[in-house]
Amino acid sequence: MWMVSPPVGIAQYTKKLFLSRPAGRAQALEFVRKNAANALSMANLVAGLSSILCSLNRQYHCSCWLLLVSFLLDLADGAVARQLDACSALGAKLDDFADFTSFGLATALLLQPRGVLGGLLAIAYVLAVFARLCFFSSGIPFTYRGLPCPYASALLAGTFLLTGGHVSLLRVAAITMGLFMVDRGFYPHDKVLESQRWKKLIYAGGVAAILFLPPTLASIYYLAWSASYICFPFAIWSCKA
Repeated sequence: MWMVSPPVGIAQYTKKLFLSRPAGRAQALEFVRKNAANALSMANLVAGLSSILCSLNRQYHCSCWLLLVSFLLDLADGAVARQLDACSALGAKLDDFADFTSFGLATALLLQPRGVLGGLLAIAYVLAVFARLCFFSSGIPFTYRGLPCPYASALLAGTFLLTGGHVSLLRVAAITMGLFMVDRGFYPHDKVLESQRWKKLIYAGGVAAILFLPPTLASIYYLAWSASYICFPFAIWSCKA
């Protein structure tokens, strides 16, 4: 009777697997560290695309909630990238693309463009977001040039939820936000999750508002949050951290 011995290759592979487990764990942790912020940007992108689909199906309330989620994700991904020292050119491009999708295309669809004027306004809003993301660089640490588009999107989404989608009011707000974005006035880099405790509490309140508050109170919360940054950027939100 012949006895078949196990192949030497399998035994060696098994030995290497057990011996290299710490190294494999370290590589996995390094992979997570480098891609945690990218995962948040991808989640922002998916939320933006889902918001677009909701708007195309005239489910505007769902679209607004997804935009508010994108707002929170956008504030988080930059903080995670900086804290984990995982900033990269690829991550920056992914973040810009996600922002353009969520805060440009998806937000413009909340204006319910019908007819030539409505379509032109939606295009103008998207172009304002495009200009803000691609061409405005302050060159000053912790400072933006022009209004960051996530705050404009949060204000429009909150306005939609609070007014039940009043188109005329939304379009006035969109024109105003577009002017703020293409204006080259300075806005502080708020760094909500990396700054004073009260800013972190406001962020936590935003998460709780989406999860637990009724739509009216949640929309008021986000309107107050975004309007305070838009109207009083340095008096309230100037960040020295």
